[in-house]
Amino acid sequence: MDQNPLLTPAFPSRLPEVGTTVFTVMSALAAEHQAINLGQGFPDFPCDRELIAHVNAAMLADHNQYPPMAGVAELRCGVAGKISALYGHNYDPESEITITAGGTQGIMTAILSCVSPGDEVVIIEPAYDSYRPSIQLAGGKPIAVSLIANRNDQGSVNSYSIPWDDLAKVIKPKTRLIIINTPHNPTGMVWQSSDLDRLARLVENTNTLILSDEVYEHMVYDGHAHQSIASHPTLAARSFLISSFGKTYHVTGWKVGYVAAPTSMMVEFRKVHQFNVFTVNTPMQHALAKYLSTADHYLNLPSFYQSKRDYFKKGLQDTGFRLLPSPATYFQCANYTQLGIPESNLSEANFCTWLTSEIGVAAIPVSAFYATPIDSGVIRFCFAKKEQTLADALARLQTL
Repeated sequence: MDQNPLLTPAFPSRLPEVGTTVFTVMSALAAEHQAINLGQGFPDFPCDRELIAHVNAAMLADHNQYPPMAGVAELRCGVAGKISALYGHNYDPESEITITAGGTQGIMTAILSCVSPGDEVVIIEPAYDSYRPSIQLAGGKPIAVSLIANRNDQGSVNSYSIPWDDLAKVIKPKTRLIIINTPHNPTGMVWQSSDLDRLARLVENTNTLILSDEVYEHMVYDGHAHQSIASHPTLAARSFLISSFGKTYHVTGWKVGYVAAPTSMMVEFRKVHQFNVFTVNTPMQHALAKYLSTADHYLNLPSFYQSKRDYFKKGLQDTGFRLLPSPATYFQCANYTQLGIPESNLSEANFCTWLTSEIGVAAIPVSAFYATPIDSGVIRFCFAKKEQTLADALARLQTL
C-alpha cells in the first residue's frame, strides 16, 4: 500500500501534558472581550527614553555583530559591581556571570547544565510555569511541595509561608537541585535572611544545588531589602542566581537577563548556553551596560512600584476582595470567596473567565501555578500599569 507523501510522521511529545499557557489564554480572552488586562505580567507604560537612545547609539556605533558568547564585558562587569554593592558577594565577571536571553532561558539552561535523567528537582508551588517542563526536558523528576496557605477565621487564605517540614522530607540523595523564587511569583512572598540560613542547614552535607530565581529583586517595598542568595556565602557557593533586565527596566520584550554562579558551575552552564542561544542581542547589551552604570535606575524602582501597589490596594479596599500581603513583585493577590455574589463559589479559573468576560478585567488564577490545580479562591492582578489603566480597572472591580 502506497504511503501518502504529504503525511507528517507522528512522533512522541517531549511534553505531553503541556498545553497553551494560562497567560496566553487569559490575554486572548481579554482581547476578545476588550477587557483591561491585569493578568499577564508586563508594563503597559514605556521604558526610559534614555535607554532607547543608548540602543540607537550602540547600533550607530556598529555594535551589530556577535558579541562574546558570555556577554559584553562591560555589562558583565556592571552586573558584578551591582551584586557586590547590594549583596556583598564578588562574582568574577569573566568566569562567573553570563548574559542570557531573558530569565527563562537562564533557568532552562541552568537546569539542563546540571540535571541528568533520573535526578530529582524540588520546586515550591505555586511555581512559575517554566520550571516543571524545563526539568522534564532534562530528564529530571520534578518533586513539588506547596507553600503553606494560611487561613483566617472564616477559612479564607490570607497569606503564604515556606513549607519547611515538607522541604526537609523531600531532600534526598537523588535531589540534584532545589528551585527557589524570591520575591515570589505569583504570591509576592519574600524570603528573609533567616530563611536562607534555614535552607543552608537543609542542604549542608549534601550535593544539592540551588537555583534562585530573583527576577523581581528590585521590587521589594515598605523599606525592606531583598535577601539575595548572593548575600549568603554558604548558599552562593552552590547556587545559580537568575535575574532579568526586562523586569527591572520595563523592557520585557527585549528578553535579556543574566546568571551568576561559581566558576565550576558556570563552566557547565556555558557549555549548554553556547548551543541553545550562543549569545544575546548585541546593541541591547551595550545599551544596558551604560544604563546600569547609573544605580538610581534600579534603586528608585521600589518607590516607583510601591506607589502603584498602594494606589491599587486603596482602590480595592472598599470591595469584597480580601487582599493578601504584597511586600514585593508587581502582583497583588486577592481572595474573592467573600464577595457575596453567586460567582464567589466558582473555581479560580472559572471566576477569572467570568471576571474577564462579564466585568471586563482579566486576572490569573493562582491555581494555574500548580501542576494539579489547587483552588484556594485566590487570583493574581498585575499592577505594573499606567495609573489610568489601574483607575479604569478599579472602576469596574468596584462594581462587585
